[in-house]
Amino acid sequence: MSVEFALCLLTLFLLASIGTPIGFSILVAAIFYLAAAGQDIGLAGEQILQGLYESFVLLAVPLFIVAANIMNAGTISERLLNFCVAAVGRFRGGLGHVNVVASLIFSGMSGSAVADAAGIGKIIVEMMTRDNRYPPGYAAAITAASATIGPIIPPSIPMVLYALVSNSSIGYLFLGGIMPGLVIGAVLMGLNYYLSVKRGFALEDPVPLKELPRHTANAFPALLMPAILLYGIYGGVTTPTEAAAVAAAYALLLSALFYRALSFRALYQILVSSARSSAAVGLLIGGALILNYVVVSENIPNVLAKNLVGLDVHPLVFLLSVNLLLLVLGCVLDATTIILVILPLFLPASRELGIDLIHFGVVAVVNTMIGLVTPPYGILLFVINAVTGISLRQIIGEIWPFLGVLVFALLLLILFPDIILWLPRVFGYAG
Repeated sequence: MSVEFALCLLTLFLLASIGTPIGFSILVAAIFYLAAAGQDIGLAGEQILQGLYESFVLLAVPLFIVAANIMNAGTISERLLNFCVAAVGRFRGGLGHVNVVASLIFSGMSGSAVADAAGIGKIIVEMMTRDNRYPPGYAAAITAASATIGPIIPPSIPMVLYALVSNSSIGYLFLGGIMPGLVIGAVLMGLNYYLSVKRGFALEDPVPLKELPRHTANAFPALLMPAILLYGIYGGVTTPTEAAAVAAAYALLLSALFYRALSFRALYQILVSSARSSAAVGLLIGGALILNYVVVSENIPNVLAKNLVGLDVHPLVFLLSVNLLLLVLGCVLDATTIILVILPLFLPASRELGIDLIHFGVVAVVNTMIGLVTPPYGILLFVINAVTGISLRQIIGEIWPFLGVLVFALLLLILFPDIILWLPRVFGYAG
C-alpha cells in the first residue's frame, strides 16, 4: 500500500468521523489521492462519466425510489395492511405476523428497506400499540426487522448496485433473493409466535373469512405489481431498468386513477423527494466510482486474491470471515457504502476461490440489511424512531432477539447455497 493510498484512507476516515456525509468524504479522499499521486484530477470526472455511461442499469435506482414514494403517498399501504390483517391476523401474535407478511408483499414493490419502514411502519406500529396490545419497543423492533426484507425480495436497489460493481446478472440476483426473503420472513414469524406465547400477547379478534374476498379484491391491483415486474423481467418483455419504469408508471396509475388517492400537489412533492433521495445515492455512486479506480490503481483486489489463494483458504472460511467483517462494518457504515466500496475488494478473491458471485452477492445484501438494524448506526432504528416517536432506548432494548434470528438466517444462506441458487438455476442460470 502506497503512502498516497494511506493518506487517502486517513482523509476518508477523518472526514467521516467529524460527520461529513459519506459521499462527500469519499469524493474528497479520492481526489486527494489523485493530487498526492501526481495524477490529473480531471480523472475524477472521467471515472464518474465513464462509470455512468456504461451503467444503464443505474436508471433503475431513481425509478424504484419514485415507485416506492408514490405507493407510500397513496392508499396502497393501508389496503395491503387490511388484506394482511384479514389473512394472518387471527393467529397468535397476529399483528406481528401482519407486520412481516406486509413487508414481504411491500418488498415486491419498493426495493427499499427505508421505504418499507417509512411506508407501512407508522401505520402498523400504531395498530400494534393501540390499547396496549404490544409494547411500543416490541412493535417498533419487529417493524424494523421485517423492513430488512424489502431489498432482498425483488426488486432490490442494493442488488442493482451490486450488479454494477460485479457485472452480475440483475435478473439472476433478483431470482436469488426470493427464497432468502421467504426464509427471513419465516424465522421472524417463528420468533414472533414464540415471544407472543412467552409474553402473553393478546389474541386479535379474527376478521370473518367471508370478508377476506373483499379485502383481497381491494388489495388485488397492488398485489399484481410484483407479478408484473417478475413476468416482465423473466418473460423477456423488459430489462430490469425498463421494469423499474413500469413499476413507477403502474404505481402512478394505480394511486392517481384507480384509487384516486394522489393529487398533483402530492405528486410534485413525491418527485422532489425522490430527486433528493436519488441525488444522495448518486453522489455516493460517483464517489465510489473514483475510489474504485484508486483501489484498482493500487492493485489491492488482485494482491488480496493472490494472498488468499496462496494461503489455501477454504471458500467457506473465506465467506464466513467476509460476512463477519461485513456485520461489524454494518454497525458503523450504511449498506450502499459497503456494497459500492467494500465488496469490490473481495470480488477477485471470490472468483479465485470458486465462490458463485450470485450467491456471494445475495448473502452480502442480506448481511448489509442486517446492518440496518444493528446498533449504534442502524438507520432503520432511526427511521422507525422518527416516524413513530418511540424512543431509541425502547427499540434497541427489543431488537436483540430479532437480530439473533436474522444472523441465524444469514448463516443458513452461507452454509446452504442452494437456498439462493435453486430458483436462478430453474430459470437457466449455469452457476
